[in-house]
Amino acid sequence: MRHIKIKTVFFYVFGTLLVALWLFPIAIAVFTAFKSMDEIMGNPYMWKIPERWVFSNFVYAWHNAGMGRYVLNTFVITVPSLVGTLFVSSLGAFALAFYKFKLNRTVLIIFISGMLIPFQMLLIPVYRFSDRAGLINTMHGIILFHVAFQLGFCTFFLRNFMKQIPFSLIEVSRIDGTSDFTIYWRIILPLCVSSFAALSVLEFTWIWNDLLWALILLQSDKLKPVTLGLANMQGQYVTNYNMIAAGSIIAAAVPLAVFLLFQRYFIDGMTVGAVKG
Repeated sequence: MRHIKIKTVFFYVFGTLLVALWLFPIAIAVFTAFKSMDEIMGNPYMWKIPERWVFSNFVYAWHNAGMGRYVLNTFVITVPSLVGTLFVSSLGAFALAFYKFKLNRTVLIIFISGMLIPFQMLLIPVYRFSDRAGLINTMHGIILFHVAFQLGFCTFFLRNFMKQIPFSLIEVSRIDGTSDFTIYWRIILPLCVSSFAALSVLEFTWIWNDLLWALILLQSDKLKPVTLGLANMQGQYVTNYNMIAAGSIIAAAVPLAVFLLFQRYFIDGMTVGAVKG
């Protein structure tokens, strides 16, 4: 009994220290966002609480530094990319889960293999293809590439979840004369709400925080997302650390809010979807 109590105490102490270590840089960013540049330059201790809380840093970052436009651009990129990815991958997952054909396993392996290719290896081919197809510096171009590069993981994830649905539901519906698309839309999708919610949180966060493809495919400042906007806030000679910290908090607030709203579905979906392959 004493041994169990010692292990429990050690677990909670270690967990608390780990959480504190994880939150430490976030606290520094929050404190920096509310400080003036004079206080930042005059005090080397970044973790010190601000002597005077400067809320105007967020207003300046939103209006003068263009974070409002960058956030809007990111929504324009992220939402269609997310919807397109979920729709196309769910159709592929439905086919791989319930259609029986010779290349079923081969197609699944191809989807999985695509997940193993580092994006850095595809920079030059993607740029050349985008340039010839006229997709450089366009919103629909980067949206199409986000959908394409997220299909592998999303199809694999949803296929594993759909495999747990009894095939008898599909057979009974087909006997009643229901089309496959109606089965997919009216029966399968309602049963996959938790997995869709979990996948939506992951994909929303990944696409929202994308820097690589935005850097390659977008050149106009009017089209840049928050990641490139934050990079633009760093000057050549002088860097406003408080502005960058404020912009970072604004950029991180949206995916954090999405995760908190769908936290229950995220945990349920990840747990159920990982049970069976």
